[in-house]
Amino acid sequence: MNSESAPQPVSLREAFWFWLKIGLLSFGGPAGQISLMHQELVERKRWISERRYLHALNYCMVLPGPEAQQLATYIGWLMHRSWGGVMAGALFVLPSLLILIGLSWIYVTFGQVDWVAGLFYGIKPAVTAIVLQAAHRMGARALQHPALWALAVASFVAQFVFNLPFPAIVLAAAFCGWVLSRVRPDVFNAAKGHGSKHAAHGPALIDDDTPRQDHTHFSLRRLLQVLTIGAVLWALPMAGLVLVWGWEHTLAQMAWFFSKAALLTFGGAYAVLPYVYQGAVEHFGWVTATQMIDGLALGETTPGPLIMIVAFVGYLGGHIGALLGPEHWFAAGALAACVATWFTFLPSFIFILAGGPLVESTHN
Repeated sequence: MNSESAPQPVSLREAFWFWLKIGLLSFGGPAGQISLMHQELVERKRWISERRYLHALNYCMVLPGPEAQQLATYIGWLMHRSWGGVMAGALFVLPSLLILIGLSWIYVTFGQVDWVAGLFYGIKPAVTAIVLQAAHRMGARALQHPALWALAVASFVAQFVFNLPFPAIVLAAAFCGWVLSRVRPDVFNAAKGHGSKHAAHGPALIDDDTPRQDHTHFSLRRLLQVLTIGAVLWALPMAGLVLVWGWEHTLAQMAWFFSKAALLTFGGAYAVLPYVYQGAVEHFGWVTATQMIDGLALGETTPGPLIMIVAFVGYLGGHIGALLGPEHWFAAGALAACVATWFTFLPSFIFILAGGPLVESTHN
């Protein structure tokens, strides 16, 4: 490709195969996925400029939910409107969902077989190391003042000593951060960004000075339309689950629980794992603590967002609970995995499609 000329417009068909490839190769958690998309979108294909890429990423970082999947949705929306965003975000998740349903079935069906159990026992130490390394990396970047260390320690004590609900801890920490930003703004001055701007890689299809397309301009009508469609896509499945099985049924409770989890995943998947653990293991009993670690191992070794552990939790809750009867274990597990995934990721699409035009108005 000539580095002096901008790439040709990308068809929806070409974008489909690109986002499918990203969904199949997105190993390494959010850091690896963001790096992969940067390499492909900014450096190699030059579909979007460095500055526009980082601007989109900054918005995704402040949202609850998986930032890498939201970034794919945002760029897909920039390139091909709402359907492009839905396609990019869905293909980022779908391969992982299908793989995890298959691996979850193997885990439940053959998990007691010696060689299969050996694989999981071998993976667990590696996953533990990955989680510890991620916690260290996050802490080294975020905890750069004694006040922030004190807040982290207080949150740890509240969670593991007093067993306070995870949402209450998040809200209390957010309030403390707001107060500190008012009375001691210097506490946050040392914070580092997600990345730095590099040299340009040549003209991009969506460049710094590319005129904004119509769909990137804010419209109150379009905002209300997105919010209405999003509300319907949440309410109809929820209502169907409640009408068919009742509010107390596991599937309805999963839908409600993972809807709440989707709104509390600030800081990425590692930050929400305590909340998922507290609900799935301690409160509902869908999985055991050991199974939760095994699910994390599967999540780390498959493509897609790490928060896809919710699919594993859903599958085990549906399969072991025989939600559709003793003759339909796999169908029950697959249905529960899809329910968990749907209600976890739906808000991310709404955040991007509703907020994208507002964010685009600020990129200069």
